[in-house]
Amino acid sequence: MERELVFVTHNRGKIASARHILRGVDLQVFEHELSEPRSDDVRYISECKAREAFALVGKPCISLDAGFWIDALNGFPRAFVNFALETVGVEGILKLMEGVEDRRCHFAESLAYFDGSELRLFAGIHPGRLARTISGRDSEKKWSDLWYVFIPDGHRKTLAEMTDAERALPRPGRVEAMEEFARWYCGTREDGSPARAHG
Repeated sequence: MERELVFVTHNRGKIASARHILRGVDLQVFEHELSEPRSDDVRYISECKAREAFALVGKPCISLDAGFWIDALNGFPRAFVNFALETVGVEGILKLMEGVEDRRCHFAESLAYFDGSELRLFAGIHPGRLARTISGRDSEKKWSDLWYVFIPDGHRKTLAEMTDAERALPRPGRVEAMEEFARWYCGTREDGSPARAHG
C-alpha cells in the first residue's frame, strides 16, 4: 500500500520533476505560504520548511530548496537566488558578469524529508557555466529563469535550449537530490528494510 507524501512547493517545474522521478508514489502538493528562513544554508531552509509543513498537514513531507553560486562573484547569489531574480533579474546577473572570463557556477540543492520523527536530508549539485546571453524557450518544466543562462558541464546549450531528452543525459558531476531521495524512499533502505513507499 502506498503512503501519502506531501511536496512543499509552488514551483511547477519542481512538481513535474518530482512526479516523473517518484512514479508510483501518492504525491500531493502543498502550496501554503511558509516562512522563509533568512539563511545562506539550503539544508537549513529545506529542513525548516519540511518541519513547518508537517506541523500543518500531519503527513510525511518533503521540501526541496536550491541556491546558485557564481565563482567569480564570490558565490553570489547563493541561497538568496529568488531575491536576486526578483530584484536584478537574469539580465542584472549577466551585467555583473560582463567582461568576466571565469563563468563557472553551480546549483546546490537540498531535499528534506520529515515524517514527524525521522528527518533525512539529501544533497544535489549541478556544475556548469554561465552563458553570455539569454537563450532558450519557456517551459512548464523550468525550475528557474536561470535555465536561460545556465550551461551544464558537458554541454553547449543552456537548460532552456535543451530538449527533455538532452536534459536527461548524464552530466559530469551532477547529483540530483530528488533522485537520491527516491533511491532511499522507493528502494531498499540502508539498513536493508523495505522502502516506506511500499509500506
